[in-house]
Amino acid sequence: MSIERVGVIGAGQMGNGIAHVCALAGYDVILEDLNADALKRARTTIENNLNRQAARNIIAADSVPAALARIRTSQNLDDMADRDIVIEAATEEEAVKRRIYQDLCPRLPGTTMLATNTSSISVTRLAASTDRPEKFIGLHFMNPAPVMQLVEVIRGIATDDATYQAALEIVKRVGKTAAYAEDFPAFIVNRILMPMINEAVYTLYEGVGNVDAIDTAMRLGANHRMGPLQLADFIGLDTCLSVMQVLYEGLADSKYRPCPLLVKYVEAGWLGQKTGRGFYDYRGEHPVPTR
Repeated sequence: MSIERVGVIGAGQMGNGIAHVCALAGYDVILEDLNADALKRARTTIENNLNRQAARNIIAADSVPAALARIRTSQNLDDMADRDIVIEAATEEEAVKRRIYQDLCPRLPGTTMLATNTSSISVTRLAASTDRPEKFIGLHFMNPAPVMQLVEVIRGIATDDATYQAALEIVKRVGKTAAYAEDFPAFIVNRILMPMINEAVYTLYEGVGNVDAIDTAMRLGANHRMGPLQLADFIGLDTCLSVMQVLYEGLADSKYRPCPLLVKYVEAGWLGQKTGRGFYDYRGEHPVPTR
């Protein structure tokens, strides 16, 4: 199965990162989003990130204009009709993803593969909401996609071998390493990472330490590059909560219960860096802990 034309749905942090690495690898890319401003921001982000990579000699300077030329933006799913694969990178809400597939599938020929960048939702269940479960697969790029080297590859129960092998080739071509994960809630990385973040929030909630103490302890005591609360802000507290809810509901184990303080921050709209406040306040010159 030859893949040369890639569609990416969703121009947020993950969508623009996936478009970036695919275009850099030589794929013809269409990045689709209903929001024109989101597409404009994504284009600017991709250009800035490519230039940053070139400045650090990670990529050749002349690869930047070539990669940008391979990315087109669109607000119309009809433009996905000629794609060999369409990668959905919408918000981590199952109902939203299902609606996208319902709108998308009638516009695609039967040969087009579908992939989801979900970080936690059942690939089998998402595949079942499409007209091509055998051509559906999970490709979970880590955030930020241009930097992180891992892609979790998740087969649904109906995914055929040709789709799986094509997915592995995509991962290889974009210069990443594939880790195969079974289709269980949150797969491998988030099954391990999100409960750690949730426990850090419980540690804050119970007053064991403040934000600065918890993050400093894990950076210096566990040699983590980023403290868990800082990492949660980077990921997005709404995404962290969504993954914990998937784990809690999917595995029915109380150890995955989302911390009430995490819920409260999301209810307040304090979702981390993207909203200016989370466990840190980013509105000033330097981030300041909010607790």
